[in-house]
Formats: sequence, C-alpha cells, structure tokens
Amino acid sequence: MGERAAAGGGKWVDVAPERLPRWLENFERRHGTYTETGLTLIAEDGATAAWQVPPGAPAVETIAELITEAGKPRRLGLLLARKGAVAVGIAEGDELVVSKVDTHYVQGRTAAGGWSQQRFARRRDNQAKAATADGAGIAGRILLPEVRSLSALVTGGDRTAVDAILAAPPLAPVAAVRAERFLDVPEPRHAVLVSAIAGARSVSVLVKEP
Repeated sequence: MGERAAAGGGKWVDVAPERLPRWLENFERRHGTYTETGLTLIAEDGATAAWQVPPGAPAVETIAELITEAGKPRRLGLLLARKGAVAVGIAEGDELVVSKVDTHYVQGRTAAGGWSQQRFARRRDNQAKAATADGAGIAGRILLPEVRSLSALVTGGDRTAVDAILAAPPLAPVAAVRAERFLDVPEPRHAVLVSAIAGARSVSVLVKEP
C-alpha cells in the first residue's frame, strides 16, 4: 500500500483490491462510524476518504460496487519508459503474461571530452529519437495485437518519454485506452514491470484528516 502527498492537502493511498474491506474496517476504527456519499466516506471525527475506481474498471456509484468491480481480474497493458529504457507488458489480474524490456543508450545532458555543445546535443537528440522509435516498436509488437482485449493501458516512468512513444501514429489505438493513472517507477527493468502491476490494479483513495 503506497502513500503520497496530495496537492491541496491530504494524501493519496493506493490500496490493493483484496485489502479494501480491511482498509475500511481500519478507517472506521481510527475515525469512527462513517457515512457514504457516493464514493466518499465522511467519518464522525471529520476525516474523509474519496475513492477512485482503478484503471479499466467501470464507473460505480457505491463502495460495495467498488469492492466488487475492483476485485474482478482485468487485462491491463503496461508501458514504462525512462530515458532510453522501456518495459512493455500485459497483466491478467496480478500476473504478467507477456513482456519485453529493452535499454537504448542515451547520453546525459552534460557534454564531455571536448565535444562541441551543438554536436553533443545533436547526437543526444538522435539517440533519444532512436530510443523512442525502438520503444514504439516494442509497444506495437506487444500491445497492438491485444489492444481490443485490454481494459486499459497504465503508463509510468518519465511522462515525456511515454508521451513520445505513444505519439507514434500506429499506436493511436493503444493511446486511446490509456488510463489517467501514471506510475512513479525507477528505470524500467523486468522486476520493475512486475512490481508495477500492483500499482496498476490498486484503488486510489484521497484521505483527509481533521
């Protein structure tokens, strides 16, 4: 279960679908009996918990519906990119069923060894474009054939790198199922891709305490 500060106050908490009932019990124990207004809980002490449906799940109106839908296995696409590294996969429930990870060298931002700044910048730009093209190619091979079966595409890493990959025209059908959720992950590796499944499946709740 991950936590992060929320803009405007409070914190975002990511809860695994199977832990939702226990989380609600703990919320009531800490803050007292709560009432439900749609997907927002309002506790006796003034604490609130506003829930969002996980990527790929249909819209729901009650917490009971949220628990039911969040617990259903969904087929999710995953695209993680950062600098020259990309990891693409498909998860069924909490299992990674297909994946591809690749690393393409891209120089850092500081020129060294007597390179002129313009030559260095040009070479780095070419490397970044090659990395983006390779990432788009991998995403096309893994995700395009299965796009109709995906509930959503969850992305993460560096937003600029991900956006550049999905800007490739052939990937328009994949970009069309992209979820709003963006995962904060380190340089994509196979282990990072596997761990990203939990973040893609989780239910996010904005908690504000009095």
